[in-house]
Amino acid sequence: MREFSPLPQPNDAKGQPRKTGVEIELGGLEEAAVAQICAKGLGGEVEQVDSHIWCVKNSRIGKIEVYLDTFLRSAAQSKLRDLALDLGREVVPVEIVSEPLDRDGLQKLDGLRDSLRKAGALGSGAGIVFGFGVHLNVQIASYRDADIVRPLLAYALIEDWMRSANPIDESRRLLPFTDPYPTEFVRDLIALRPDAPVSAVMETYLDHNPTRNRGLDMLPIFADLAPDRVAETVSGKVSARPTFHFRLPDCLIDDAGWSLVDEWQRWLVVERVAQDTALLEQLGRAWEQDHGVVTISRQSWARRCGDILRAAGVDRLGA
Repeated sequence: MREFSPLPQPNDAKGQPRKTGVEIELGGLEEAAVAQICAKGLGGEVEQVDSHIWCVKNSRIGKIEVYLDTFLRSAAQSKLRDLALDLGREVVPVEIVSEPLDRDGLQKLDGLRDSLRKAGALGSGAGIVFGFGVHLNVQIASYRDADIVRPLLAYALIEDWMRSANPIDESRRLLPFTDPYPTEFVRDLIALRPDAPVSAVMETYLDHNPTRNRGLDMLPIFADLAPDRVAETVSGKVSARPTFHFRLPDCLIDDAGWSLVDEWQRWLVVERVAQDTALLEQLGRAWEQDHGVVTISRQSWARRCGDILRAAGVDRLGA
């Protein structure tokens, strides 16, 4: 079985392993069936919480939640709500949500892939409206400015290359859930530099990105740091937590060759770039040279960024 490589900063400020919560969106199976597969593979007891909400307690990776991923699930239970959920099943994913996991826990969760696929689970490529993804909620290394700002800057600089080198499924490109960062945001972020205070970066981020719909959603971190500031800028609920909410990866659960390791590898590239000050500076200068005053195409930068990352030996997107 392929393994999850360690993060460049594997431990948090207390010396404990950094953990990652995982959200897996899929179709083709009902919530009850998914919960039973999770319990069979990882142990624990299946419990129905609501008509469309299940959980597996005391599994080998802790509590696992399984539910239809829609705002309606939090509405008061009624026949009308349940009917709406049933009708939406063809386009609304079932979501598997783990507790924060260490690398061993990630390995165990990844072990469910074959069972889900054989039972009929469907991923992003199964239909034009199946914009299913995998979200990684990666714990920050610390509250130091650099440990928040540098990964954000690294992602912003390499996002176009990442999307070009390993494109997300067409069904997800058509939907707004993982829109790329605006070019002017990246320009302003570069101007702030890697050693910028997180407070200044947060203000710049909120000015350009008052939405959850980004490949890297920083709002959970900023809501943890400044809940009132985020609440006054962003409509809708933001769960405050000190984690990078990496939303870009696809869920290809119906592909026998796919693994969560592939998506973990994408994030590793971000953190490896973030750790290399000289590389961050080089990418920032090259980005400004490539874009000039007006950005005509993002593909030119995607190619140039890839050349720089390959020369630095940090361009490995697949395991």
